Amino acid sequence: MNCTDRNALGRAGEDAAASYLAYMGWTIVARNVRRREGEVDIVARRAGTLAFVEVKTRRSAAFGTPAEAVTIRKQRRIRTLAAVLLAEGIGHARLVRFDVIDVRPCRCSPGCFTVDHIEDAF
Repeated sequence: MNCTDRNALGRAGEDAAASYLAYMGWTIVARNVRRREGEVDIVARRAGTLAFVEVKTRRSAAFGTPAEAVTIRKQRRIRTLAAVLLAEGIGHARLVRFDVIDVRPCRCSPGCFTVDHIEDAF
């Protein structure tokens, strides 16, 4: 698989995750937020909760699930970035949490994805 295919798969996975969250009643506050401290794929709000969401998309689980690719280092970077974004005023919430969305293409239909939302993952 070349870089373009991986990039396209990653974008499609993030789109699937954002659609899923919207369907579940979340408002997408921001996508692909980058700062010096790192990058977060989706920031979403529902009721009094603000979720910083890491999306991982893989074609298969041959080398582990997509969610298993969210390393401790990545978790630290997202937490640090979340603090920066909250200080910048990205949103007010009673509860802040960190979710992971594991996305895999369906075998049966092109453009179809299986989405596994792991709430409060770290």
